[in-house]
Formats: sequence, C-alpha cells, structure tokens
Amino acid sequence: MGNRFQVRDRFKDGAQYIDGRLRPGTSGHSHAIVNPATGEQLLAYDLAGAEDVDAAVAAARAAFPGWAGATPGERSDALHRFASVLAEQAEDLADAESLQCGKPIKLSREFDVPGTVDNAAFFAGAARHLQGQSAGEYSGDHTSYVRREPIGVVGSVAPWNYPLQMAAWKVLPAIAAGNTIVLKPAETTPLTSLMFARAATEAGIPDGVLNIVTGTGGDAGEHLVGHPGVAMTSFTGSTPVGRRVAEVATATVKRLHLELGGKAPFVVFDDADLDAAVHGAVAGALINSGQDCTAATRAYVQRPLFDAFVAGVADLMATVRLGDPFDPSTDLGPLVSHTQRDRVAGFVDRARSYATVVTGGRAPGGDLEKGAYYLPTLIAGAAQDSEVVQSEIFGPVLVVLPFDSDDEGIALANDTPYGLAASAWSRDVYRTGRATREIKAGCVWVNDHIPIISEMPHGGYRASGYGKDMSVYSFEEYTQVKHVMYDNTAVVRKDWHRTIFGDR
Repeated sequence: MGNRFQVRDRFKDGAQYIDGRLRPGTSGHSHAIVNPATGEQLLAYDLAGAEDVDAAVAAARAAFPGWAGATPGERSDALHRFASVLAEQAEDLADAESLQCGKPIKLSREFDVPGTVDNAAFFAGAARHLQGQSAGEYSGDHTSYVRREPIGVVGSVAPWNYPLQMAAWKVLPAIAAGNTIVLKPAETTPLTSLMFARAATEAGIPDGVLNIVTGTGGDAGEHLVGHPGVAMTSFTGSTPVGRRVAEVATATVKRLHLELGGKAPFVVFDDADLDAAVHGAVAGALINSGQDCTAATRAYVQRPLFDAFVAGVADLMATVRLGDPFDPSTDLGPLVSHTQRDRVAGFVDRARSYATVVTGGRAPGGDLEKGAYYLPTLIAGAAQDSEVVQSEIFGPVLVVLPFDSDDEGIALANDTPYGLAASAWSRDVYRTGRATREIKAGCVWVNDHIPIISEMPHGGYRASGYGKDMSVYSFEEYTQVKHVMYDNTAVVRKDWHRTIFGDR
C-alpha cells in the first residue's frame, strides 16, 4: 500500500496553524497519526494546549475588525481565490485525506475534494448576498431596516469522518459572513484541515482569519468552547459529546450550532423499484465505511419486498471490494482506527444473541489483517428497541426490518431519538409526499440516499442537533440581526412620551 504524500515533510513545523503559520503545540503531550489501512505511523506531533487556544483566539480577535470591515465584494474575491487554490491542490488533498482516514482514493477524489471546492465557490458568491429586510415605515413615524452583522470569533469543533469537508462546512459560512474562526479538528485526522488553512493564506485571506488548533477534546476543545473571547461555537460530532459542548458553551452564553448523530431510516414501500432500492441501500450504508451521520442504517421494507430485498442486499454487499485505499478499484477502505473497528464489531457481536447476521460480521484476514477493515454487514431479525436499531454504530452495518402498513413504516422511521436524514422509496408520488412531510428529519431523499449540494441546508431535528451547515441558511447561524430605527418626524415631544410625563 503506497502513496505519494510525504506527511513528515509537510508538517515538520508543527500541527497548529495560528496567525498564518504552522507551529508546534505547547501542551507537553504528543499524538501519533496512524494510517488505518496499514497501522503505520505517519506523524507524531505536539498537541495544542490552553496556551495555543489563547494564542489562536487572540489572532482571530486581532484579525476580526479588518475582515469584518471588508466589503462583501472583497471577501467574495478572496473566497474565489481560495476555491481556485483548493482546486489546484486537489490531488494532494485527496492523497492526504485517504492517507489519514483510510478512504478509498476514488471517494476522496470524486466526493470529498470536489465537494469542498464547490462549497468554497458557493460561499464566494453568497458572500455578496448578506442582506436584511428592505427599509419601511412600519410605525408610521420611523424608518426601520435590518442589518446582518458578523458575530465575532467563532470557535468550531469538527469530527474525524470527513475532515476536509467538515473544515469547509465550519469555516466557509463563518468567514463569508465576516467572522474570524478558530477550528479544532479531530486530533486523529488534522492533515487536510491544516492544508485547508494554508491554502486560505496562499489565496490572500489575511493572517488570523482562519486558525487551527489540533488537540484533544477534553483539553483544547473544552478550552475553546468555553473561551470568553469566542462569541459562537459550532460543533459536529456525537450526541453525547454535543451535550457536553452545550453545557460548556451556555455557561458563557454563546451562540451555539450543533450537528450531532444520526440513525437514518431507509423506508422501502411495496411499489418501489426493488433493484434501485437494493443498490441505494448498499451505497447509502457503506459510503465512507458507514462512518457518516446520514448513512442508511435502518432499512424498513414493506413485507411483500422484504425477502427479496434482504437477498439482494446480501448478494450486492458480497461484491464490494475491500483493499488498499490508493488502488482506484477499491470500493471500501478501513474504518478510521482499530478502536473504531473494534467498537463496530462489538455492536455486531452483541447482536448475534438476538438477531441474524446475514452477511459480513467480521474483519477480513490475509493482506488486510493489519488494517482496521470490517466486512460489509447486514443484520436481520432485530427488534425495533434493540441496540443495533436504536444506537449509532458508525460502521458498514445495515439493519433491515419488515413493516406492513404505511402508517407503521413511517412510525418506525421516527422511532429513534435522532432526526438527521432519511429516505423514502416508492413510485407513488402521494406516498413519498406523505413520507417527506411526516418523517422527522432535516433531509428526506426520495428514491436516493446520500447526495448533498452546497445550495441546500444540512442539519437535524431532535437529538441530531439544530442549526444548518451549507447554503444561505447557514448565515442564520453566523450573523447577528440588528434592527435600526430612524425617527422621521423631528418632533421634540413624541406622542408616546405622555406615558412618562404630561397629558395629550
């Protein structure tokens, strides 16, 4: 297994990016980045501590007046240059993403990197369209209008499953709106976040606008979220950690955006195109080795199609090719770490006592034995209240359950704490219309599962969090709305003053 990307040379100056340059962390602790496909150590670096977070926040605060005061056109031009630099560095970004995460190179090249470039291009355009309502005389005696203003320094925490895309989702709307930002990527997968920040500098975005602190959640993360110099926190990760982020952030009365876990239902009605549903389920369950908050995890199949669906998914899963992430023919790479692989295996092994593992359910041997690989897995016969149906596994595991009536299918789809994404499969527009209305999720696909686009919002209901990434809706998270009201009368004694002194 090989690659062309030389990690140690790229990050010899450290894995913190503060005020426009790489530097080592000062926590006194180091961390090793490991290639999950081979177990090989790629880089050992010094983790960020509180001093590094303080320095990054100070740099962001110093850069804020100038960046917030730039015109929308100036910020737009900078983001257009940023998109161009990212496009020029696409191959290096793809190599680094596959190396640190174990993603198949075709996923990095065709999904993660182009999606990030497109996000940058979208927000370059959107930066020119940050507007409030038009002026109007709503009281009769005053002219009112609404301003949108940046909040200040944003402190964001991103997960390890899509490091490059999550950096983009956090950074781009924040800086397009005029904020500055300190991003903490996962300490296991920081490489492309650091490259993203360097690309911003190369594009001419001023030093301090985008800073990266690479440390643990309990150390650097909590200090960033609770920092008095940070005006807003945006977090993507698990629901349990999101609860802790909310506790820390609300102690200092910060704006808070949470994109948390998911357990996406995949609802197949009895008039669906069975072949399309089978292919959609396998692709939707296995993308990024199932390490995706929106991955198809719970397939509910109306009983007339159930047996054929189970057989079709099992057969198709058996054709998925596991292998070297840098081999263009590889379909499925390893999980992000052996720890994550063992966590997924634990869910499946416990399920054997109450359900049937139809296919998969183990780590492969042979040439892949040293990596964090796990075979595509299909589980049937689990109860709705069982662990594999209710809990986020975050691996290449799909659980399939039957249902009878449409009412039951939709009720089962809604029967978890989560509400991030879902899909409905049917040829009947009225059935799918009902499903899109009644399934409680931030995104409901019809006859597909997974595609995302920069122009549309991403975010959840219920335990999946609140607020939106991507699209112009994300600006609601990253701007303050200010009402400005002008008196038009030039009258000294206003009519309403009588409530305080005098008569009419």
